[in-house]
Amino acid sequence: MPETALAGRDSGLYKALIMPDMEILAYLIEFIFHIDTHLTLLVQEHGTWIYLILFVIVFVETGLVFMPLLPGDSLLFIVGALGATGVLNLPLALGLMLVAAIAGDQCNYLIGRYFGQRLLASQTRWFNRKAYDQAHMFYEKHGGITIIAARFLPFIRTFAPFVAGVAHMDRLRFTFFNVSGAVLWVVGVGAIGYVFGNIPWVQQHFEKIIWAFIVLPGLVSLWATFQARRKPVA
Repeated sequence: MPETALAGRDSGLYKALIMPDMEILAYLIEFIFHIDTHLTLLVQEHGTWIYLILFVIVFVETGLVFMPLLPGDSLLFIVGALGATGVLNLPLALGLMLVAAIAGDQCNYLIGRYFGQRLLASQTRWFNRKAYDQAHMFYEKHGGITIIAARFLPFIRTFAPFVAGVAHMDRLRFTFFNVSGAVLWVVGVGAIGYVFGNIPWVQQHFEKIIWAFIVLPGLVSLWATFQARRKPVA
């Protein structure tokens, strides 16, 4: 068997494909918290194919509502850091990830819009028309800032475009904020990684930084929800 084939069978991607479900989850969690090491190995193992891998990861996280666990912020941060050292072509990597982020949200929105339309037409007793109307009104009024802010909130960025589609947020308006949010997210976090990712202190405390990427936006989201519920209904 050729050496390249053997190397491929030893790669992290190959192992992930043949793992049982619980092992895949454990591998994914380990991948997220050591993404700097794994991404460097993927570059060594797959060469230019890494750019396709980056595209797929971002597209799946943003485009498929049932895949919210993939790394987003940490991936962009490390891509920026590796771009600063020349391991990755940063403009190419961020450009592809930007396209993936825009296309992913658009796909998620269309999935939500399709199922929302089916629910409207079904007249099923399980469909809460009042909740739907409230969601529609919310996204018409606050949908823009929601789509942009959700880019920086793990898990929520996967569900926000889907809910926008279900709520039938105006498609052109959604697209505008989708593109705006994607540019801020991809370029912004990638630039932070480019500037700070190779500082020794950052590298030594990388796992804590990953936790910060996950926990802090979640706390902000919970606080905003708590404050919104405290406001009296007009």
